Amino acid sequence: MPGGGDIMAEIKPTFKNQNIVIEDRTNIVISGVEQVESFNDNTIILSTIKGGLSIKGEGLNVSKLNLDEGNVRITGVVNSLTYISREGAPKNLMGKIFK
Repeated sequence: MPGGGDIMAEIKPTFKNQNIVIEDRTNIVISGVEQVESFNDNTIILSTIKGGLSIKGEGLNVSKLNLDEGNVRITGVVNSLTYISREGAPKNLMGKIFK
């Protein structure tokens, strides 16, 4: 079938809701995640259905990632969560961060 592969490549899961659950400041489960933009021990930057999300803390680790379901689990000491951009805004997060 001509072009059949192109159709499959364009199908992306759509998530409507985003939930963030923080347990004892050491475990975070986030739904509605589209992509992990970057991460290190002190900062994790996610692209979510509600905009960019920056998580800051100590010893942060992406312990579970399932982009098909839009879920991520992060462990470590959480100091802050900050939305970087508004829902519906362009998602060029790296440009906004280093502005």
